[in-house]
Amino acid sequence: MRTKNSIRNTIAALASNIVAIFVGLIAQSVFIKTLGAEYLGINGLFTNIISMLGIVELGIGSAIIYNLYKPIVNKDYDTINSLMNFYKKAYNIIAIIVLLIGISITPFLGYFTGKVTIAVNIELIYILFIIDIVFSYIFSYKRSLLYADQKNYIVNIVHMIYLILLNTTQLIALYITKNYYLYLVVKIIFRILENIFITIIVNKKYKYLKEKNIQKLDKKIEKDIFKKIKALFFHKIAAFVVLGTDNIVISRFLGVISVGLYSNYYLIINAINVLFGQVMTSLTPSIGNMIVKDSKEKAFDIFKKIRFLNFWLCTFTSTALLLMMSDFIKIWIGKEYLLPIYVLLVLVINYFQKMMRYSYSIFKEAAGIYYEDRYVPIIEATTNIVASVILVKNFGLAGVFIGTIISSLIIWCYSYPKFVYKKLFDRKYKSYIKETILYLFLFITIISVSYFISSIVNFNNNFISLIFNTIISILIPNIIIIMIFKNNNNFKYCINLIKRK
Repeated sequence: MRTKNSIRNTIAALASNIVAIFVGLIAQSVFIKTLGAEYLGINGLFTNIISMLGIVELGIGSAIIYNLYKPIVNKDYDTINSLMNFYKKAYNIIAIIVLLIGISITPFLGYFTGKVTIAVNIELIYILFIIDIVFSYIFSYKRSLLYADQKNYIVNIVHMIYLILLNTTQLIALYITKNYYLYLVVKIIFRILENIFITIIVNKKYKYLKEKNIQKLDKKIEKDIFKKIKALFFHKIAAFVVLGTDNIVISRFLGVISVGLYSNYYLIINAINVLFGQVMTSLTPSIGNMIVKDSKEKAFDIFKKIRFLNFWLCTFTSTALLLMMSDFIKIWIGKEYLLPIYVLLVLVINYFQKMMRYSYSIFKEAAGIYYEDRYVPIIEATTNIVASVILVKNFGLAGVFIGTIISSLIIWCYSYPKFVYKKLFDRKYKSYIKETILYLFLFITIISVSYFISSIVNFNNNFISLIFNTIISILIPNIIIIMIFKNNNNFKYCINLIKRK
């Protein structure tokens, strides 16, 4: 049953993400052509600011889901009801805190947006964003039971339907009225409808939730929840600063139009990141169990195989992004929305280092290594902000992401070798350095060879150019990797895995 649910969850997640990519591309194209780049920039900026308010959640959802596993297996309905009641109260409090903090930021919006030339009420737009996130907390807690019960494919199917209906309604409203406020109101309405629909499904599927006499949550479980929240606190804040402040820095120093231009690239890069992230995480459902039961040698052997697969996927997709992105942007929304090639190169390098983290973070999280390196994310986040602000003044848009790349060196040079390689696998730092540099050298070689071959042939037609670069992106990285690793055990493992699929 566990395998069946894993397959369902993986298929539903991939389908949902693929739909999200296509719907997102269509929606972004219509949005730009209807309202323009400055509206797109404001939309991206406020999305960033609102995600900052998500720090208030502090990982309560993850902690609750973790504590639901055991009572679900044991059919301990009293504990499940207690946990869900605790979760409901916690999220209602979080919604109020988010609302208050969000409103308190309103007077300072001009500091983030810089000069805005379009005639809009920035405060009203921002308030609509706040209302959206507040409703997401008030109505969303019951979906956690589906996640804990390995039924998240239900959530993904509902979300897929939600995306299609939401974007269709938004685009119709936008096309007819060209009213951005209505566009945001539609999103709020559909957010509420999605959460209500999932709540109805959960109530019908788990009838014991209707129990009126709910006991107070056991102190031991409550203590464990707060312990995990404390461990995740630093990681949550740092993750936002590293991954969520780019638009704020860009808007402040370069203006909201630059945010709009970057948003187009981010939409595609993030979609691929999420899509292949699903592949990576779906391959490792039992890592935590393996770390506890098996030897360090066995765990390290599996780690090497997953890391190689991670490298393969990452190198292939990075090459595709570098070679295909410019042609795709021209066809999709027009050449006036292109960023310089050096900015795209920096974005691709940043994408590579972020995606290569998957194999390390999966094992680190499975082993519960949060407390030991709790201050590392804070150092990374601080470095990211300082470096990005300094470099944006000298290198423009590229400087923001060079700052992120520099800050990531703290993870690559300290956290991963010490807390994964040394602590988890009892391996020497020398081996880590050697293997990491080897993968980095191969990445640089593959992407350089691919770009060189792509650049020596020029086409006047964007469609033909895109097809040519697609072929180069598929052939060159994979041919080089196959030639180098054809006799490697990690490569053979990945091939057998693909055959079994």
